[in-house]
Amino acid sequence: MPYPDPFYPVVDSVKWVERLTKLGVGTIQLRAKELDDAEALQIVSDALAVTRGTPTKLVVNDYWRAAIVAGAEHLHLGQEDLAEADLAEIRKAKLTLGVSTHDDAELATALAARPDYVALGPIFFTTLKSMRFEPQGIPKITEWKKRIGSIPLVAIGGIKFEHAAEIFAAGADSIAVVSDVTQNADPDARVRQWLGIRAEAA
Repeated sequence: MPYPDPFYPVVDSVKWVERLTKLGVGTIQLRAKELDDAEALQIVSDALAVTRGTPTKLVVNDYWRAAIVAGAEHLHLGQEDLAEADLAEIRKAKLTLGVSTHDDAELATALAARPDYVALGPIFFTTLKSMRFEPQGIPKITEWKKRIGSIPLVAIGGIKFEHAAEIFAAGADSIAVVSDVTQNADPDARVRQWLGIRAEAA
């Protein structure tokens, strides 16, 4: 399968990782905020234990030291995290690296880190976290994809299943999904819908 998969849910707990792994999700990002080093290592280790032996790839958000110690293979960093991370250590540990971007300067910073994928967001308005950036809109996806070429592009921010076809058509290789799964009345059914898109894209 491609990395990251076309459907790329982002969750904040081991319970969610376990639920999505059982449903056959190919790539899951674990994004749990404001943990100390010990807590980060624990949650990353527990999540890796859930995905071990399955086709699911676990992407660790932010906690690059915990990812290295726990033996993770995939990492995602925001711009602030990227500025503080030791890229040499991350590469030495053979972690793949995804980087968040919101504007031209951040894209330049991301590309300098030689990422395995670039994320662009928020595509739409999102209430999940306060954003200092306005919604990017779908045309920005096409622009970003032209600029990064063969590097996979992940679209994130306020995206629902109903937007998927248009976003893929605009040039996104993958869609990161948060509330459309975690706040859905029937998350498992929604995940199966998204996995249908994954099958079509494969």
